[in-house]
Amino acid sequence: MAREPVAGRVKSRLARSIGAVEALRFYRGAVRAVIVRLARQPFWQTLIAVAPDAALRSRAFPPHARLIKQGGGDLGQRMQRPMRQLPPGPVCVIGTDVPAIEVADVRRAFRLLGAADMVFGPAADGGFWLVGARRRPRVIEPYAGVRWSRPATLAQVLANLSPHKVAFTTGRSDVDEREDLWREGPYFARVVRPSQPPPAAIPGLVDQTATDR
Repeated sequence: MAREPVAGRVKSRLARSIGAVEALRFYRGAVRAVIVRLARQPFWQTLIAVAPDAALRSRAFPPHARLIKQGGGDLGQRMQRPMRQLPPGPVCVIGTDVPAIEVADVRRAFRLLGAADMVFGPAADGGFWLVGARRRPRVIEPYAGVRWSRPATLAQVLANLSPHKVAFTTGRSDVDEREDLWREGPYFARVVRPSQPPPAAIPGLVDQTATDR
């Protein structure tokens, strides 16, 4: 999932700390890096669900990318739309503002769907950067009553999934604050970094599937 990279319309939290222009520069670089890294892999077909829908005509995305509309609604409705509309088979939906995403993270998610009904890539802020579904024997609807962008977002989704079997791929983080650029900087080529490092180190995430490797 990706938004058309337009100043003032992307990464609003990050823009409050580093400015709209620098936030846009980060987002453009992160989106391109993630798409280039994942879209040409032989292990899956990649579609970029863009917002707004008019971004289907945008030249901001790599020319080889296959674009589809996100459509309207809240985040849950937009993430659920490809789960309902794409041809049969497992589907993983990811964000494109997570520069540390690796091919191995997504491959692991698809592998886990061999036994699990749904898989998540947990994020440090209490949300998730990836959601995947096996989609058989039916498509699960996990987002009723979920409050987005909250520390308990993933916990609320998981509460809706009992008694379904859930698995977890690698934990990653998006970039929402100035300090996040220091942590995620090595993962993308064009990075905006604050002039001074953050006052304290940010703890790393623990890979919750270390025993599955």
